[in-house]
Amino acid sequence: MPNKRNLLSGKNKYFFGSILLLLIAGVSAAFGLTNNNDFDIARREVLLRKLGHELLLQSGDSTSRVLPVTKITDNEYQISFENKLTFQPDSLVDITRRLLFKNPLASDFVVNVLKDGNAGIAYGYAISQNRKDDIVACTGRKQPRANYIIDVKFKPSRLNTAKSKYLLGSLPLLSLIGFIFWRSGRPRASSPNVRDSGMVILGSMLFDAKNRKLVINGNTIELTGTETRVLHIFATSPNQTIERSRLQKEIWEDEGVIVGRSLDMFISKLRKKLESEPNVKIVVIRGKGYKLEIAIL
Repeated sequence: MPNKRNLLSGKNKYFFGSILLLLIAGVSAAFGLTNNNDFDIARREVLLRKLGHELLLQSGDSTSRVLPVTKITDNEYQISFENKLTFQPDSLVDITRRLLFKNPLASDFVVNVLKDGNAGIAYGYAISQNRKDDIVACTGRKQPRANYIIDVKFKPSRLNTAKSKYLLGSLPLLSLIGFIFWRSGRPRASSPNVRDSGMVILGSMLFDAKNRKLVINGNTIELTGTETRVLHIFATSPNQTIERSRLQKEIWEDEGVIVGRSLDMFISKLRKKLESEPNVKIVVIRGKGYKLEIAIL
């Protein structure tokens, strides 16, 4: 039976390890999609420059320059011009629709024409692949000559949105699987003094935590619930220093009140109940806490 259990435990480790590796590979692949988008993003910027070029031509200007496209965020760009220009809203809408839909990453987008830097929005509209969702107004009114900036804000592509959701959704699962795998690989602490029944042998004494009692030389000593919890902490870590803060936290914090002197009182009561077994005693470790010393016979 022990060999069979070890075999099953080994299989579980390999199973969780495989899931962990698959998730890591999936996240890496999702990040790798960014490289595939680089070309389409570069193409988008070229199309934006072409948009500016055609707008200048429509304005009757074939000599001045379209200034470098400014990237505001991953999905927002601005086109500015060397000189003042005028434009027809109808033509601008047609140019943006015709050019920008050639970019695979362009689905819906909003265009705002800014006038004279901070003078506000001179004209704006929204274009969608589903034309019934377009928002276009005030067409047919030629705009006066001015220094305009064309601000184009794209709706995040489905690919990027899916990738973000995939990454965010996979992180909690990845953490959970990693934690399970880590826990399954940790050696479990075991003590030769702990029996399968939950009883603990302390020297020549038997500590029955379930029934809250000590059995010493055939005599039974009853324990309170708090005494049982304190002794259980000591019994699971014999000959090791247990900090006061840990004892207070584990024994009293759940009850909402931590009283420093209460610990000393219960330690004192336990010492008296352990006096019948000279090889087991609770000693004070100054500045740190307490230790359950069990003499090796």
